[in-house]
Amino acid sequence: MTPNSATSAPSAPSRRSFLASTAVAAAAVAGGMPLLAACGGSDSGSGGGTSAGKGAKKLLPAYVATNVVTPDIAAKNGSAVGFTSKLDIASLKTSVPKKLGKGGKVSIMSPFWGSPPKGDNAYYKAMNDLIGVDVQWQNQDGNTYDQKLGAVLASSDIPDVVVIPGWNMGGKIPSAIIGKFADLGPYLSGDAIKQYPNLAAIPTDAWQRSLFGGKLRGLPQPAPYVTGIVPLYRKDIFDKEGYEVPTSADEFTALCKEITNARAKRWACLDMKWTAFQSFGVLSGSEKPLGWNLVDGKMVYRIETQEYLEALEWTRKLFAAGYVHPDAKLGKSAATDPGPKFAAGEFLIYAQNISQWWSRTAEQATQNPDYKIWGMDIFGHDGGSPTLWAEQPAGIFAFVSKKASESVIRDVLAVANVTAAPYGTKEYMLTNYGVEGTHYTVKNGVPTKTDQGNNEVINAYVMVASPTATIAHPDFPEVAKAQVEWQQRMGAFTKKSSFYGMQITEPSRYTNLSNDFEQLEDDVVRGRKKISDMQQAVSDWKSKGGDKLRDWYKKLLDENGPAAS
Repeated sequence: MTPNSATSAPSAPSRRSFLASTAVAAAAVAGGMPLLAACGGSDSGSGGGTSAGKGAKKLLPAYVATNVVTPDIAAKNGSAVGFTSKLDIASLKTSVPKKLGKGGKVSIMSPFWGSPPKGDNAYYKAMNDLIGVDVQWQNQDGNTYDQKLGAVLASSDIPDVVVIPGWNMGGKIPSAIIGKFADLGPYLSGDAIKQYPNLAAIPTDAWQRSLFGGKLRGLPQPAPYVTGIVPLYRKDIFDKEGYEVPTSADEFTALCKEITNARAKRWACLDMKWTAFQSFGVLSGSEKPLGWNLVDGKMVYRIETQEYLEALEWTRKLFAAGYVHPDAKLGKSAATDPGPKFAAGEFLIYAQNISQWWSRTAEQATQNPDYKIWGMDIFGHDGGSPTLWAEQPAGIFAFVSKKASESVIRDVLAVANVTAAPYGTKEYMLTNYGVEGTHYTVKNGVPTKTDQGNNEVINAYVMVASPTATIAHPDFPEVAKAQVEWQQRMGAFTKKSSFYGMQITEPSRYTNLSNDFEQLEDDVVRGRKKISDMQQAVSDWKSKGGDKLRDWYKKLLDENGPAAS
C-alpha cells in the first residue's frame, strides 16, 4: 500500500489522522483499492471499468465556494486550507441557519476504533438536535470492518447509511456498492446541491471520486492531492549540530554518514523508501490506477520504470551502509510506534504522514520543550526540482441504501451538510469537539477535550462527510502554517497522472497481479533480494498479464478520456 495524505484537525485527530499513525494506515486514507464503476464495464466486476466516462461531468454537483469563513491561508497547488489564529468561540459562524432534518430516524454503520460510547450520550444527543435527525449508530470494529461489511452487504438487511473506506473495497464490495446503494444524483448533481451549501463547497475532484457505476453514489471525505508523506526530521538536533537539510540524494547520503554513530546508539533514519520514490519521480505508490500513466503515447506502470529501480537501489545503499536504525532493518518500524526512539534521538529522520508533524509536537511539548520536529522539502535526486505525483482527492465514502425513501435520503443529506461544515463554524466545533464545557474547554484560544469528550466525540459523525481539507492547530499555529506551506511548495512540483481522480476496477483476472511487489521492494532495500530479482519479477509480471493489462488501460483511456474534473 501507498502512504498517502491526511488532513489535520485542531488539537484532535482528524477524520483521517486518527488512522495515520503508520504508513500503512495512511495508505488506507487515500482509498488505494481499485473500485468498480461501470462505464464500459460490467456490474459483476469481472470486466472492469471506470467512473470517468465522457458524460461524467453532468453527474457532478456544482461547486460553490463557502464564504462563511475565510481561512488564514487559502488552498494553493492542491494544498489544504490553513488556519493559524487562536480559536474564539464567541465569533464562531453559523453555516446551517435552520434544521434541514425532518425528525426521521437514520441508521448508520461505520468503522470505529476504540470503545464505542453508549447510544444516548450527550454528544450524539447534541448532534441529532442540531441536525433535526435521530441518527442511530451501528459502530463496528474498524480492525475487522471488512468482514462485517461483507456480511451486511450480502444480506437483505442493510442500514440506511454504510460508510466504506477505500481500503475495504476489495473483492465483491465494488459490485455491492452499485447493486445496493442509491443514486444521489437527483439530489446533488448540478445546481441541486445548492440546497446543501456545505456539501456544495466540497471540491469537484472529491465528487469525481464518488462516482460508482456511472452514478453519483458516495458522500466523500476530501483530501489534498499533494503527497502526504513527509521526510520528518529533528530540527532541534540539526540546528545544534549544524546539519543542513539535503537538496539531493547524494547530499542525503552524506548527511546520513555524518549523523550515524552506532556505538552512540544514533542512526540517521528509518526506511526512506517512500522518500526515494518521491525524489526519483516514481509514479504515485502502488495504488490503482495512479501507478499507471500515459507517457509519449505508451501506457506505463510504475514498476517498469528506471526511476523505480534507481529509487530502490538508493534506499538499499542506505541500509547496506548501516545508516538505517536496526528496527527498520528488521522491519519493525511499520509495526511499532517510532515516536519514543525519535524523541530519544536514536534516529533523526523518518518518512511519515504529515499528521505526525503536529502529533509528535503535541506529544513532546511539556516533557521535552527543546524538541522540534519539522518537515524537509522533497528534493529531486539530482539536486533539481522533484517530480511528484498527485494522490487521490477522496478515499472514504458514505453510501445510502437503495431501499431508503426520499425522506430518509433528505435526512442523510441534512446530516452530511452539518458534518461538512467548515472550520470556524459552530457546526464544525460540535461535530469535531462536542459541547463546550461538557466535551471540551477553551483556554487562551486552544480547545482541549475533557475525558468525556475523549470518550464520546470520536469516529462517528466525522465519518459521514467532510469539508474541504483543512489544517488548523490553535495550540501550535506555527506547525499548521508550516504544514500548509509545505504542501503548497510540494504542490508546485506535483503532476496529475492520466487516471487522477478516477474510480477504476481492473478485470478480475488481473486483480492480484501486482500483490507481491511491495514485499519484494522491502526485501530488495534490506539486501535480502537483489535488483536483478526485481527485474525478473517485472519481466514475469509482463508475461503473466501485465502487457495485456497495459492494453486494457490504454483502451479504457481512449474510450473514456481523462477524469471529468
